[in-house]
Amino acid sequence: MNAPWIIQTQALTKTYGDGAAIHALENVTLSIAAGEFAAVTGPSGSGKSTLLNLLGTLDQPTSGMVMLDGVEVSVLKGNRLADFRREKIGFVFQLFNLVPELTALENVMMPLLPYQRKLGFKLADRAKELLDAVGLAARAGHLPGQLSGGEQQRVAIARALVNHPKLILADEPTGNLDTQNGEDILVLLRRLNEEQGVTLVLVTHDAAIAAQAGRVVRMQDGRLMVNGELSMENG
Repeated sequence: MNAPWIIQTQALTKTYGDGAAIHALENVTLSIAAGEFAAVTGPSGSGKSTLLNLLGTLDQPTSGMVMLDGVEVSVLKGNRLADFRREKIGFVFQLFNLVPELTALENVMMPLLPYQRKLGFKLADRAKELLDAVGLAARAGHLPGQLSGGEQQRVAIARALVNHPKLILADEPTGNLDTQNGEDILVLLRRLNEEQGVTLVLVTHDAAIAAQAGRVVRMQDGRLMVNGELSMENG
């Protein structure tokens, strides 16, 4: 029986510029199973964030294929792509990207506010449940400026979960936090992965953080590393 892959890429390539093109990603073939916690690591400029952006459909590949939850998203366009992203993927970034004029509760609700009449659940109730799950029920009415960095990242994680995603993509989610808050955020993400079965793909340059993942994907010069060597293919 084949593994229930939620992510599959084939010969994924991303180049920028004409003439002497820059290969940000080159021939990356990768499979990640549903419910897995995978860390993507490597030096600056190795292609980690480019890979995450392509997996999250925030960017389009120059060539190659991206399959998410059985759908070839690399060919989706417009509303179909936006709908897929909204329904399947949650994002957590190094910069919290909260709207300063909105409360914590409103920030969690924000991605789905235009669609709340179509939802099969009450958005405000879902947002409250998530703030409770990340330990911020008592801070629901606070603005981002009234929250610590760690609290703001917890709001961002709650926001990423509001759409019941199958996949969470996190780009250096502890990068703007002190050591203790960073550890707390990592514990929270691991708990969500283990208890709710959400697939977690986390980009980090920190070897200690990567070591806590169930699997480490190493990159260099836009390619995957296998057994310490650059690989044209890996799955």
